[in-house]
Amino acid sequence: MNDIFGKALLDYQHGDYTEDIRTETNISEEDILPLPYLFRDYSEMPNLEKTALDRSYGKVLDVGCGAGNHSLYLQEKGLDVIAVDTSEGAIEVCRLRGVKNAFVEDILQLQDEQYDTILLLMNGSGIFQKLELISTYLKQLKSLLKVNGQLLIDSSDLRYMYPKGVEQGSIMVPGELNYYGELTYLIHYKEWSSDPFPMLYLDEHTFRNYCDENGLDFEVIANGENYDYLARITIAENSRS
Repeated sequence: MNDIFGKALLDYQHGDYTEDIRTETNISEEDILPLPYLFRDYSEMPNLEKTALDRSYGKVLDVGCGAGNHSLYLQEKGLDVIAVDTSEGAIEVCRLRGVKNAFVEDILQLQDEQYDTILLLMNGSGIFQKLELISTYLKQLKSLLKVNGQLLIDSSDLRYMYPKGVEQGSIMVPGELNYYGELTYLIHYKEWSSDPFPMLYLDEHTFRNYCDENGLDFEVIANGENYDYLARITIAENSRS
């Protein structure tokens, strides 16, 4: 079972909800991700997501759309929304729920279209996987933005999950980690378990530096309650062709 996430979403969509998804990382114990949460409506969303949806405009690309919650809300508001995910099960669920344009796509393979708003939510920076791939993804996302377009993406500073160091403001990070926000994830659902896969959480300072290097302006527009934040990324004036 490669598409564990999609299988769980399909089970819930078809009324076969008996278990939740379980997640774990290399720095944390197993945690529960309730399936109903993955089908939440606007009123149940955290403020960061609401802010992103409220500030979305024009033609929208919803990357890593999952069950399609954000796409459905924006579609109902009259926006032109394209929903993409690498999970075939997730895209099937999106279509069953009424998302008009939902496709199985890898963001790095998209071309020939540009968007006013690109959404990457629920730790959108996770798609970068590792520090060394950030620029690859940012260059691709930049190519998909219209001149006055915006990328709305959320992430978290995981500094709070590590013991404090001797020096003020420092933390103690295991030697095998290249960066404290580079995690290894596993997903469990029923009798299936995924292979370990990389997930990246970015602090604001590091994220801003990578944006600067790639001709992008970075601005934090909202802060959450758990060291998370929502950033608005646009093409820098001196980088526009």
